[in-house]
Amino acid sequence: EDLLALTREIAAKELAPRAADAERTGTFPREAFTTLGRAGLLTLPYPEEFGGGDQPYEIYLQALEEIGAAWASVGVGVSVHALSCFPLFAYGTDEQRARWLPDLLSGERLGAYCLSEAHAGSDPAAMRARAVRDGDSYVLNGAKAWTTHGGKADFYTVMARTSDDGARGISCFHVPADTPGLEFDRPEDKMGLMGSTTATVRFVDVRVPAGNLIGREGEGLAIALAGLDAGRLGIAAVATGLAQGALDTAVAYAKEREAFGRAIIEHQGLAFVLADMAAAIESARATYLSAARLKDAGRPYGREASIAKLVATDNAMKVTTDAVQVLGGAGYTRDFPVERFMREAKVMQIFEGTNQIQRLVISRHLAR
Repeated sequence: EDLLALTREIAAKELAPRAADAERTGTFPREAFTTLGRAGLLTLPYPEEFGGGDQPYEIYLQALEEIGAAWASVGVGVSVHALSCFPLFAYGTDEQRARWLPDLLSGERLGAYCLSEAHAGSDPAAMRARAVRDGDSYVLNGAKAWTTHGGKADFYTVMARTSDDGARGISCFHVPADTPGLEFDRPEDKMGLMGSTTATVRFVDVRVPAGNLIGREGEGLAIALAGLDAGRLGIAAVATGLAQGALDTAVAYAKEREAFGRAIIEHQGLAFVLADMAAAIESARATYLSAARLKDAGRPYGREASIAKLVATDNAMKVTTDAVQVLGGAGYTRDFPVERFMREAKVMQIFEGTNQIQRLVISRHLAR
């Protein structure tokens, strides 16, 4: 409770007041991540011995929800940073973890995760970016699309092809941002999450030491998919926070706005819309917490992570759309944040695996 109270206080004082202007101007809030890192909120689920918060996922995700409720771009960024640290923590050698993890988990260094390519989003095994062994180094060439923090991160966790053996020919690399040959396209001009920089990362004869290989050659896709289960829970928590922020705004407005001589929240037609919004949020929260408890217990949770991502992001889209409706014409203006919340919710149905992919994952679990 103390941790969540601290998160809520920082989110209210440091994040929420700056969100609207930064989203309007497309300003990347690098200092927000530094603030969260110094408060110990950037890497909560990792062990203390490496500088993490040593918190169970059940607690980490609730903190992430609080951040997402204040500023979705920052919530997504925290989730992506945690995801970018996962391969090193779970598959790195003791020497690699001791060398890199303390800096990565201190909050002073921000990560990015390079998996998708322009032609290989839902099908990552079709990637073409290649890493060729050359003596005691690998030389990387290719491009990674839709990279959160592209051009802003301090390190990149990169999946690249090391052989033509299909899904078994992909490997994982740790690439510092100052490595020669890293180039970045102009950030995407998106519908929402403008404070979260998204750009294509290009690798032009990028040479990294062989010691930067994480795990074994050919293990990269398995590493990526293992990380995505946890990443999907992160997005589920952020989407739930976003929906909660929309509901809070809608309720506050409905208490103040009057029609036919009384506050509109007293009209049953609108009150029932708000009730459905609240039910959707509680359902989303329950699904991500249930999956988190399985993960914390060391039990399989892949299907439950997909269910949580699907339910939370679909519900966030519905809740934010309804929030605009509750505010009526005012909701369609930028005088209120609900139009931004609605735009931000849309992409959450797409990244970390589209919701169609989540249905595919769930149905395959059922078939087994």
